[in-house]
Amino acid sequence: MQALQLERPQSFRILQVPEPAAPGPGQALLRVHRVGICGTDYAGFLGKMPFFSYPRIPGHELGVEVLAVGEGVTQVKPGDRCSVEPYLNCQTCSACRRGHTNCCESNQTLGVMCDGGLCERIVLPARKLHPAPALSFEQAALVETLAIGCHAVNRSQAREQETALVIGAGPIGLSVIEFAKLSGARTVVMDLNAQRLAFVRDVMGVSETILASDEADALRQLAKLTDGELAHVVVDATGSARSMSQALQYCAFAGRLVYVGITQAELTFPHAPIMHRRELTIMASRNALPGDFQRIISLIASGRIDTRPWITHHATLNQVIDAFPNWLRPETGVIKAVVSLD
Repeated sequence: MQALQLERPQSFRILQVPEPAAPGPGQALLRVHRVGICGTDYAGFLGKMPFFSYPRIPGHELGVEVLAVGEGVTQVKPGDRCSVEPYLNCQTCSACRRGHTNCCESNQTLGVMCDGGLCERIVLPARKLHPAPALSFEQAALVETLAIGCHAVNRSQAREQETALVIGAGPIGLSVIEFAKLSGARTVVMDLNAQRLAFVRDVMGVSETILASDEADALRQLAKLTDGELAHVVVDATGSARSMSQALQYCAFAGRLVYVGITQAELTFPHAPIMHRRELTIMASRNALPGDFQRIISLIASGRIDTRPWITHHATLNQVIDAFPNWLRPETGVIKAVVSLD
């Protein structure tokens, strides 16, 4: 069967790989229909993703169909349409035993640390499948992206009568925005890209945005919007060390800052005048939890989340090599690219 492999940074190739073996106990054989492309894939392509290893078959945002199941599998059956929770956790480490399966000490994320779903068929643990009968395969593929934002907002504990500032309006930032809105918090979005902010206003219905031409001006704009109080919750979804280091200045006294983007660089910020004086809480947000997937599937099925505006670009497996470099260019207007393997 065909698969797309990233041999090394900026070098894809189509190759033939063996058909997967029959599913063993607790496993399911899946047909991959749709694969969403996200910031992790772009960073892996550029050689800037710290957890990525090469050569690698990418793909962790998956809309799949169950073809067969192994012994003991009862939660899914052949023909089921599912979203995939791509974080392969060990189930035995301290984090897993405490319910933090998203940050398993031995986590293997599909398409990052082990081969993923940019192939025609794959065998996975059935426990990582979330049935989504009312969703299309494209919608099922977007559940994982939304789950990242869902988990980040859960970490932030954003709530009504608070202001939540989302920094970065790329796909992960957009997923954060969805759940910041659902939390009831007043949502403000900051980005360097005017086109992305227009999408946030016109499509996502967030009227308050800040074009961050420089940090001082961005701070002035936020202070004006909040009568000087600043943001009770700040979620940085940029992956930019500069942005992440500056994010504390946007936090209100007793505020919470969540880093959902990833950088390999060191972060620096003043302790006494900002972090200590304001008694800030700083958190990381990694991956998502099973309940996040189930909640999102229900929200999409009920129409409370509309994924249609997200998907701006499409490609087949054989078109990805030529299309992928263009998706990296902001002027192409990519929000979310989806690969079809039908």
